[in-house]
Amino acid sequence: MKNSFRILLCFVFCLLQVAATAKPLQLTSFEELMSSLRRGYKVRAIIHYADCKLVLDGKESKAPDAIGGMDINVFEYFARKSIRNDVAFIAFSHTSMINLKGYIYNYVKFKIYEDGRVEVTAQYAKTISYRKIMDETFYTTINDRSGKGALYLFCEM
Repeated sequence: MKNSFRILLCFVFCLLQVAATAKPLQLTSFEELMSSLRRGYKVRAIIHYADCKLVLDGKESKAPDAIGGMDINVFEYFARKSIRNDVAFIAFSHTSMINLKGYIYNYVKFKIYEDGRVEVTAQYAKTISYRKIMDETFYTTINDRSGKGALYLFCEM
């Protein structure tokens, strides 16, 4: 009986060690993202801005060589036709106060569409007046491991 208990205890510790060192799973489609969010898994979005199309003031510009990331903590899903939208999508955002020659708000919003398209809005605003001092929109797709797409999604189960 003691040996059985020891074997079971050893097995449990091995499982805990595997769980503690498990790598995040890359999600490569909108369906995988929705499935993970519906199950309550922790999902993180990593965007490689330099690989995106950047639009400033209606004109395409060179995107900065920068990378950003955020956990998807709060999100909204809109099914097709739920708000007069032809394509289902997920939206999530985050605002942080940063110091860039003075304190400003850094707001980033993601819209991920069911066809894999991604739109990222990045804005800076003054802390007191909320006056926008930067407004950029980046376009890309979900990275599907084919070498295309600047949005990497990772899930921890």
